[in-house]
Amino acid sequence: MKSILKKLRRKQRRFVGSDLPRLLSKNVLLAKLYYLLFSRAFDRELRSVLAGRDAYITQLSSEAANATLLTRNIHRLEKGLLMRPRRDTFAAGFITETVTAFSKLVKRPQTCTPDQLRWFADVLREYFTATAQSQHPVIERQRQRFVTLVVEEELDEVRKVPYKRTQRVNISFEDFAKLSYQRRSVRWFLEQPVPRTLIDRAISVASQSPSACNRQPFRYVIIDDPAKIAKAVELPMGTRGYAHSIQSFIVCVGNLSAYFHERDRHLIYIDASLANMALMYSLEVLGLSSVPINWPDIEPRERMMQDFLGLKDYERPIMCMGVGYPDPEGMVAYSQKKDLDQLRVYA
Repeated sequence: MKSILKKLRRKQRRFVGSDLPRLLSKNVLLAKLYYLLFSRAFDRELRSVLAGRDAYITQLSSEAANATLLTRNIHRLEKGLLMRPRRDTFAAGFITETVTAFSKLVKRPQTCTPDQLRWFADVLREYFTATAQSQHPVIERQRQRFVTLVVEEELDEVRKVPYKRTQRVNISFEDFAKLSYQRRSVRWFLEQPVPRTLIDRAISVASQSPSACNRQPFRYVIIDDPAKIAKAVELPMGTRGYAHSIQSFIVCVGNLSAYFHERDRHLIYIDASLANMALMYSLEVLGLSSVPINWPDIEPRERMMQDFLGLKDYERPIMCMGVGYPDPEGMVAYSQKKDLDQLRVYA
């Protein structure tokens, strides 16, 4: 009897895990039914995306400044300012929202950095100068609101507005290629603490990576206390055997409250990945090495990471990273990469 039940359970698992997905994947409604009845794999993503939208909407309706919305809109103004040819009238559809967000931020400047506030003001000032001849009623009303919020400054500093990039850093392709070949996932580190100043320098460079509408929907949590590292390295998978060697542990955390719509839910992964690669190159240049550690979307581990870092419901771990000074006696995997013809197709 036990063997029969065992066979039935095995067939049931095979049906639910293999045959049923094949049948239900042909139709969107059936696919939804599968994940409603048979799989909880997307439960956290659904909740996190909605929690992010709720936080975004709550900020809009409060007196607190929504710096993310303002960042996005200021970047949109920048794109209008650098357009060729530039139109006399543009951004009329969202300038009211932008000035309103800026007015809230002026009242609570502690919600952003002085450099950010300067950028917001400079771009708005440049925008209203560029549209001075438009005579658009909405733009004119917001121009009058804006002049009451800022005081004109002496033009003795470089304005944080679109500019012509006339200089290039003289780094040869060969040198950059050498860096890319040198950087490998290192799992053996010296027992030597990593100075926080070096981590900060690397993150400062990573922050210059491109981000959709400049929202930068992520942050880095750095763990360098040995007792906390010992706990942190157990949270992801794939660290067995070398976890004890990691000197600093970094968790990249995505922020879904940066978005007003589900369509942007993947940007936390895209934007953070762009920054993470720059971070790893920067660490390498500073004499450090790193090992990127995959973060599995497994609910028990998600809960453990959320509790460990005190994350909000709209925050998602994206990946982890072990950092340290490389042990010269430690080996790295050869990791043969795909050939160019396997990766590239000219359409």
